[in-house]
Amino acid sequence: MKTSDFDPASFEVFNSQIRWATIFVLVVFSVLIFRLWFLQIINGPVYRSKSENNRIRLQDISPSRGLIFDRNGKALVDNRPSYDLYIIPEEVQDQGRLLESLDGLIGLDPQSTGELLDKTSRNLPFKPVCVKRDMSRNELAVIETNRFNLPGVLVKVKQHRRYISGNLGSHLLGYLGEITEQQLRTAKYPDNKSGDLIGKSGVEWKWQTTLNGKRGGEQVEVDAAGRKIQVVSKRPPVSGSDVYLTIDKGLQTLAEKSLKGKHGAIVVMNPNNGEILALASSPSYDPNLFVGGIGKIDWERIISSEDFALQNRALTGQYPPGSIFKIIVALAGLQEGVIDPKEEIFCNGTYSLGRSNYRCWKKYGHGKVDLHRALVESCDVYFYKMGRRLGIDRIADYSKKFGLGVKTGIDVGREKSGLVPTKAWKLKRWGVPWQEGETISLSIGQSFILVTPLQMAGMISAVFDGGVLHRPRLTKRVGNARTETTHGIAADKKGFVGLKQTHLELVRDALVGVVNEPKGTGSKAKVKNIIVAGKTGTAQVVALKKKNGGRDKGEVPFKFRDHAWFVAVAPAEKPEIAIAVLVEHGGHGGSAAAPIAREIIKAYLGAQG
Repeated sequence: MKTSDFDPASFEVFNSQIRWATIFVLVVFSVLIFRLWFLQIINGPVYRSKSENNRIRLQDISPSRGLIFDRNGKALVDNRPSYDLYIIPEEVQDQGRLLESLDGLIGLDPQSTGELLDKTSRNLPFKPVCVKRDMSRNELAVIETNRFNLPGVLVKVKQHRRYISGNLGSHLLGYLGEITEQQLRTAKYPDNKSGDLIGKSGVEWKWQTTLNGKRGGEQVEVDAAGRKIQVVSKRPPVSGSDVYLTIDKGLQTLAEKSLKGKHGAIVVMNPNNGEILALASSPSYDPNLFVGGIGKIDWERIISSEDFALQNRALTGQYPPGSIFKIIVALAGLQEGVIDPKEEIFCNGTYSLGRSNYRCWKKYGHGKVDLHRALVESCDVYFYKMGRRLGIDRIADYSKKFGLGVKTGIDVGREKSGLVPTKAWKLKRWGVPWQEGETISLSIGQSFILVTPLQMAGMISAVFDGGVLHRPRLTKRVGNARTETTHGIAADKKGFVGLKQTHLELVRDALVGVVNEPKGTGSKAKVKNIIVAGKTGTAQVVALKKKNGGRDKGEVPFKFRDHAWFVAVAPAEKPEIAIAVLVEHGGHGGSAAAPIAREIIKAYLGAQG
């Protein structure tokens, strides 16, 4: 190009473009450098953490739940492996397609599973969600075979609770259920997370923290497909401690077998320290149904049944005690001086008060009876008169001394207190004064008074243990059998009834006669070579007019028939076992409940015949 052709204006434009281009490049590079500096220096730790999270997966390790044994070390509850299926919502690209695949492979319901995942993924998208517990080995094999086509699917091996003998001891052992969000927000479950199973009743509930243990965890390095490469670090879980109960498995089995096909409860106790040897309630249920999440059909069947199988009748069943309450009336009368054991009362079969007539169970009466004979033959008229002499409030005071009207304090909790009525109670509750006729009925264990079978076992134990009222207990010791680190649960004396030993002896002698004398109402509890002492009771459910000879004819509907009671100890001279038997709508205690007690006493004491 010739010099004459040079255009200064064009050259200036060119230089300006070069400058702007240079500035633009410098700005771009400055922005890039700044951005790199910001990402690597300022936000470097954040992205480094995210990178590690993509490479390192944190996994919980649930602890092994403690086992439950009977007093002799026989296992009642243990654990077995459970293969649970989880889905990590954030790792699922096509949820609908994944759920269709799982439905085809193992029959997983797409709708309910989708709803569960949607609910969880809103707040915790990276949290694994359990969609199926306790897969079968065939289901596990199918999932593992198709893992590459199931993104976001995870299989965890967890402990599955197993109640070894099914229904055996279901009410005292309790069952497991999934922890609720409300429970998680409390401080009572520090080692539990959403999806965990916790004790909902019985021993499983009472010793939840002890049985649960402490969870562990591990950092696992995974590849792009989520496959495990290696464990980076690990904190092992701490297994839960074992619980040893006071229950004798063999005796528990016999007690439940005795109630098969019946509604009722049996409590067997060591009268010297309050240890529960057997605690049966019928009908029962299988706690294994609850471990993996009970199905809707099973749950509705249980809760809609009139059997009320979930109710622990031994602790929460409240019944009128019937004639076994005469023991307390007799002791109260002796202590208060209103009963002379030698005084004879004439029983002609009825007792009149005003315009009302109160019948004795024996239609034509017992004739002349003293205290001993009145207890042995269970004369109602005798106790009508003695109860009237005592009055309601004194009867109530002695009832409470024997632990009635209050919870026993048994170490599995969730019991009911029953009811001991007083004049003040009725006035407050109903707004009307107490009637003397109500004292008459209460004197033979009717009217408003309510007791539990557990309270009755404690009452008869106190009578034969010198008036000492023991707090019943189901737990013998807690600890880990594998490391032999156990601690016992000490016996606890709840109170002392404060009665003269001579009065207790008079009543004890009469209770021996109930079983062993010719006219005793509890003769069907008699055991060869063992002196059994006891008391029968027939508790009226509703007032029915007598017709054609009695209440127990076939025309009386089952739900209106009398409850059958029997309480006993053996051997009477030095008791080793106390028992309370209740058979709902069983009729007479002597025929329905006493034979059950006899078989349990024979089995425990090793008697023949």
